[in-house]
Amino acid sequence: MQEDWRGNGTMLEISHISKTFNPGTVNAKPALEDLSLKVNDGDFITIIGANGAGKSTLFNAISGNFYVDKGSIILDGEDITFLPEYKRAVNIGRLFQDPMRGTAPGMSIEENLTLAAGKGGWLSRINNEQREEFREILKSLDMGLEDRLKHPMGLLSGGQRQAVTLLMATINPPKLLLLDEHTAALDPAAADKILSITKETVEKENLTCLMITHNMQSALELGNRTLMMDGGRIILDVSGDERRGMTVQDLVDRFRTLSGRALDNDRMML
Repeated sequence: MQEDWRGNGTMLEISHISKTFNPGTVNAKPALEDLSLKVNDGDFITIIGANGAGKSTLFNAISGNFYVDKGSIILDGEDITFLPEYKRAVNIGRLFQDPMRGTAPGMSIEENLTLAAGKGGWLSRINNEQREEFREILKSLDMGLEDRLKHPMGLLSGGQRQAVTLLMATINPPKLLLLDEHTAALDPAAADKILSITKETVEKENLTCLMITHNMQSALELGNRTLMMDGGRIILDVSGDERRGMTVQDLVDRFRTLSGRALDNDRMML
């Protein structure tokens, strides 16, 4: 993937956001602390960090799962800080670790794609032209799903379902795509396949993308920029020549230097 494909504009600007859950109680838990991030149009950013670092919480803040206590979130020039989640979803696509999320398991592949494409409601009829469009995009997955349009989503394998979910999230290209460890629940072969499809999709649609991963090698190989989070903060932001020359051991060493402790999440060493 090219390292210099980014656009000139800023797609996402997060300024000094903070979030504490259960504030004022003995269970108060600071989750994000004065976090700022500027994402350029076309950036593909990988995000790493130990469990509890705040990675998914950051995605929840961007998606509108909750409102932040302080700070602002600007998407493509629009202040979405207090915009409801369902309104943000028009411009923000998101995939989760669980392949069962984000789809209607009892509905067929073509019915799920129809809903995602906005081509009709629950009872709408799918015409032959639409069905052919779906066949073509499913064919690009190279999983044989183009001949299984009537197949229920709930009966697909995890990898197949996650691939279709990725198509659903990008069939109308969003301004921002959030990938929350979307390959973590898959076997290695399926995970590699989904990462390959992800890379191709992001490049083809020139999407602005943030991807949380536990795989530090993938974090360095995919996209153009890598962030490391710890304690609800971004402690490292690398790109360009610095990132190209980094190894997994370099990331481990930088974590120790920046956080003052060793990285104890073995899963991230894969």
